[in-house]
Amino acid sequence: MNKKLKAYNLQEILVVLVIIGILLLLALPNLMPLISKAKSTEAQLQLSHLYNSQTTHRYMHSKYALDLSELDFETPKTVNENGRSNYTYEILSATNSSFKARATAITDFDGDGVFNVWEIDENGAPKQIIKD
Repeated sequence: MNKKLKAYNLQEILVVLVIIGILLLLALPNLMPLISKAKSTEAQLQLSHLYNSQTTHRYMHSKYALDLSELDFETPKTVNENGRSNYTYEILSATNSSFKARATAITDFDGDGVFNVWEIDENGAPKQIIKD
């Protein structure tokens, strides 16, 4: 009993893969702004956490902290350090009544040579300084 099984041959599979590749190349430039926006959510969330830590520190010590270690804010490991974070975080200035912190992208999300930068201050609203 010799049954013939229905299957796709190699040429048919390769044609389908080529078509999928072409469609992906056409769609990718349109998706890059969405990818950048999604990745910038990390910076906004971490800066909001940093704002909350700074506010708590100010209530306890009557001033904002200039050092991340004073806030018990552990910066996430970056993709360069085998982590998952695409941003580095730093506190630019801190006084008794104000502070400014920055998140700088270490990855160029859309390949245009511009790196995304976000900042937050004592008002608590993350602001995009440089758009990628």
